[in-house]
Amino acid sequence: MEKSVEKVDKWCPGPTKNRILGIFAKQPVPGRVKTRLCPPLTPEQAADLYQVCLQETVTRMQSLVGCELAICYSGDKDWFAATFPGITLVPQRGSDLGARLAQCLSDWLTAGYGAAVLIGSDAPDLPLERIEQAFSALETADLVHGPALDGGYYLVGETTHHAQLFQNISWSTDEVLAQSLAKATQLGLRSVLLEPWDDLDDLPALLRLVTRTPHSSTAIHITRVLNHSPDTVIDSLT
Repeated sequence: MEKSVEKVDKWCPGPTKNRILGIFAKQPVPGRVKTRLCPPLTPEQAADLYQVCLQETVTRMQSLVGCELAICYSGDKDWFAATFPGITLVPQRGSDLGARLAQCLSDWLTAGYGAAVLIGSDAPDLPLERIEQAFSALETADLVHGPALDGGYYLVGETTHHAQLFQNISWSTDEVLAQSLAKATQLGLRSVLLEPWDDLDDLPALLRLVTRTPHSSTAIHITRVLNHSPDTVIDSLT
């Protein structure tokens, strides 16, 4: 396991306005990613879809200027290093999702970054402007969230770490954002909400992405998969 001091040294802010963007990601192992899409997808199809989403998310975020990019990974480091060469890799640490999110943000802000933002890997067509808006918001606010349509959030960012924001949250429910905002209010934090966006957690969300950005890599992949299982799709929609 890497020593904390080595990670902190690696994360020393460079010439990027002291901003860092982390992509939270899992290794796409069947049965461990996008399980809420099974059915209608098989575990193998869900894992393939997740990998396409992750690849498109990373590729698009690499085009951003003014912030450093890292992948906060869960799984085999060698797989991530081979798939995303040259990108800083940070192992997720913690007993639950909240602890893992908190640890990444805490480490970066302690290392000297002025603003740290985390996004997931299941919003591959998220407008790049949302990332820029998040960092702009953090110039005057303490906290920023990007609300997901399912009651969670697709983005969270801080300028000073507050571990309480990630504790005792009902993760993977529609209460995540509401509970997080309530904690922010209790702590007296200046909080900003971005415009909502979709997570790819169910079939309707997949179809909305195909309609919204039909030429994206993820949309093309979804269309190909769903066209090979029309009966399953129809049954899922009725």
